[in-house]
Amino acid sequence: MPGMLPDGEPAPADGRLPEASARAFGASPFGVYVHVPFCRTRCGYCDFNTYTATELAGGASQAEYPALVMRELDLARRVLLATDNSNRRGDGGASGVDNSNKRVATVFFGGGTPTLLAPEQIGNILKKIDETFGLAPDAEVTVEANPETVTPRSLAGLRARGVTRMSFGMQSAVPHVLKTLDRVHEPGRPQQCARWARQAGFEHVSLDLIYGTPGESDDDWRRSLDAALAAEPDHVSAYALVVEDGTRLAAKVRRGEIGAPDDDTLADRYLIADDVLEAAGLRWYEISNWARGDGARCRHNMLYWTGGDWWGAGPGAHSHVGGTRWWNVRHPAAYAARLAGGRSPAQAREVLTAAERRMEEIMLGVRLAGGLPLTAVTGTASSSTERIVASALLDPAAYRSGRLVLTRQGRLLADAVARDLT
Repeated sequence: MPGMLPDGEPAPADGRLPEASARAFGASPFGVYVHVPFCRTRCGYCDFNTYTATELAGGASQAEYPALVMRELDLARRVLLATDNSNRRGDGGASGVDNSNKRVATVFFGGGTPTLLAPEQIGNILKKIDETFGLAPDAEVTVEANPETVTPRSLAGLRARGVTRMSFGMQSAVPHVLKTLDRVHEPGRPQQCARWARQAGFEHVSLDLIYGTPGESDDDWRRSLDAALAAEPDHVSAYALVVEDGTRLAAKVRRGEIGAPDDDTLADRYLIADDVLEAAGLRWYEISNWARGDGARCRHNMLYWTGGDWWGAGPGAHSHVGGTRWWNVRHPAAYAARLAGGRSPAQAREVLTAAERRMEEIMLGVRLAGGLPLTAVTGTASSSTERIVASALLDPAAYRSGRLVLTRQGRLLADAVARDLT
């Protein structure tokens, strides 16, 4: 089934964390993810936890949704700050301990389509996050947007309410590719939105692209890259199309109406993207992400990839604090019912062992341009490093300096490299 969650163990009704994880809160940077599960229509390739108005008949509404998220943020305050309210905003307090990591460094509104909420609704949630934990002075606040759901006025409203970064789902600039993906925006609209965002005062603007759609040619892909760069984003994400079970796209592939993405074609498209984006001054910092300088990197995603803590609010959202990971019930109606009953919306959780945390550090860290320290790989896996370097998948100069950094060829085989290192 698409989007199925792991089994895990039962999560406490009051949301409390294991003592060791609760004590660890504040040791790592902290972010908040807000999942907005609403979409006007469902794209044929998407298996995210999203719902159209028809699917939500009798369930939670968009109008009620911000209040539900705020109720979960109240729960987050009780769970994470119950024992140190005197220090909760990073102001020191009686103990004199620096609790700056308990302030929110990054906020990410994802979905779904967050911009189906009005700017004032997003602003009210952001204000609640600030009142609950305190936003760091330089906090990054990202809102994802489908291009057809924003206007110059709404973007100006988001910027005025503290949003610092916009991420637009462009996917492609080619009409027949957009049609295969069931995307409803017109070609050219994402680039127009990027210009509007700049005019509204956003310094950081990202465009998301998908490559490998059935029927897409190399020239189509280059056309999409060129169109994205013409909008002058400072960040581009490019993802290989994955045919997820249970989607309309998967049904078409199963019936033979369209072909499945080809691995060799996907590799070629990745290399084209890397060439084009690098030539335009955007450097890769994670396998699927390119940025125009360190300041343009998505700090919220970096928090995920480097083992930080975050609270995920909303149906189906995942959270992680101090080695404990949990996930909320998926349907908005079930989510609302739990909160109305004074219960945590968490469906289940898992407490990661030291070995599991080390494995995740390797699996995620090896995808970053900075790579991993050689010391992160231990035991029998350490004997694999020289062989991987000899296979031209790890950079030999970085290896000699004590780091494991993928070569460009290594990026194409990152999952296999990571398995060899764990």
